[in-house]
Amino acid sequence: QIRKMFGTVVVGVGIAGLARIRDLMNPIPSSPSEHLKLFGFVSRRSFGNINDIKQISLEDALRSKDIHAAFISTENRSHEETIRMFLEAGKHVLVEYPMTLSAKAAHELWEMAEQKDKVLHVEHIELLTEEYKQLKKEVAGKDLVKGTLHFTGHVLDENKSGFPAFSGIARLTWLIDLFGDLTVTSATREKQKDKNYSRMTVHFQTANKKPLTWIEERGPGMRREKKINFCFTSGCLENFREAPRSSVGLFMQDQNLFAKKLLGQVCKEELAAEKWRILRCLDLAEVIQQYCEEPEKIYS
Repeated sequence: QIRKMFGTVVVGVGIAGLARIRDLMNPIPSSPSEHLKLFGFVSRRSFGNINDIKQISLEDALRSKDIHAAFISTENRSHEETIRMFLEAGKHVLVEYPMTLSAKAAHELWEMAEQKDKVLHVEHIELLTEEYKQLKKEVAGKDLVKGTLHFTGHVLDENKSGFPAFSGIARLTWLIDLFGDLTVTSATREKQKDKNYSRMTVHFQTANKKPLTWIEERGPGMRREKKINFCFTSGCLENFREAPRSSVGLFMQDQNLFAKKLLGQVCKEELAAEKWRILRCLDLAEVIQQYCEEPEKIYS
């Protein structure tokens, strides 16, 4: 039996890009990732080679008949343009979250991928962590009364990473995945430029009109941390349970999922649910940004 192989290229070699190169070079035996073959990487900086993988130009990556899929690990701001180029060139795309910094662009690109019959896969490793899988089990079947998810982290360059509702979309993804569809009731943002501090507070309602709050807070020296307080009719959940580490890294789990999609091994229902979740989160991120940036219009 001839094994179907997909030539890949990694675009952007920051932390995620280097993790992608490592995982593409060391697939788990007998896993879907064995069907991926790394041909090179693209970067604006000049490297020459990384671990025997050669640097190639963007033009060559787009033109090459050997490359069927691109792993996009560039800064958030350039995701949209890079996805578009590779889809136009007829390549499958894996991109780190957030897929784009505008909902409209996300819907357009998804449509384009479907027209061209290409896989557009958005990485969401935050759903693959053992900590999250454990949390999801604990929340399952419980009736929410109210809840808060509070994230703190270091300062981001917003010119590159986008508005906090987009750069922090991993938190929004958690809330939607745990509690179903949400509606934004209000959102505000406090910025202290001199202190390089930012705090975004978003209030949602669940389909059952229960309140959920998401706080995204960033400042110098702030530890990367998530705090939860979910109250159910049966009691409150305030801490994450200790979860064993998975033997398979998060990027590798994500890469296997992408490879399964390329091989046609993911069912239509799962793909449809994932598409809905990704686009819904981006739609909400945009609504949040509008609330934060145009308060006077909304209240008048």
